[in-house]
Amino acid sequence: MSQGLTPDFILGYRAMMLDGIAREAECTKKVIAAVPDAKSDYRPDPHARTAKELAWHIANSDIQFLDGIADMKFSMETPEIKPQTSAEVVAWYDENMKRGMARIAQMTPEQLMTPVEFFGVFNLPAAFYLGFLNNHSIHHRGELTTYLRPMGSKVPSIYGGSYDEPFVPPVPAETAA
Repeated sequence: MSQGLTPDFILGYRAMMLDGIAREAECTKKVIAAVPDAKSDYRPDPHARTAKELAWHIANSDIQFLDGIADMKFSMETPEIKPQTSAEVVAWYDENMKRGMARIAQMTPEQLMTPVEFFGVFNLPAAFYLGFLNNHSIHHRGELTTYLRPMGSKVPSIYGGSYDEPFVPPVPAETAA
């Protein structure tokens, strides 16, 4: 167990991170869904991933992190069946994010505080990889978002409005009637 961590802290950290990851996953699904299948081979540079490859990297990596945390061992194995369309990636991602987050929600404080080796690079308490998952996903989602307009798609609202999906503030209840 890592020095200074308490069961109460790690349970609060897990709850906060799972809540945030669930909200981020909804944004990620909108961005992946916006990738037009007919143009999913788009890449902004010969050294960049295609939109389809990047969408799959985001979806698959998020699940690999969740499973690695829950298994307390990172193998980062890619599933044998790989979704082909943007809609299939979104459906696979949605199903497996729910499954993976439910597994982590069942972990004990002792499991969450146990250091887990990550390919000789990190050796963090299992729960702390939730932060790494979140940052990695947001990073690549932003990258994929920059592909959308050049592919002829629209950029969905993520943290407020976008040009294509403007923010509309909610109408206060007292003026809505």
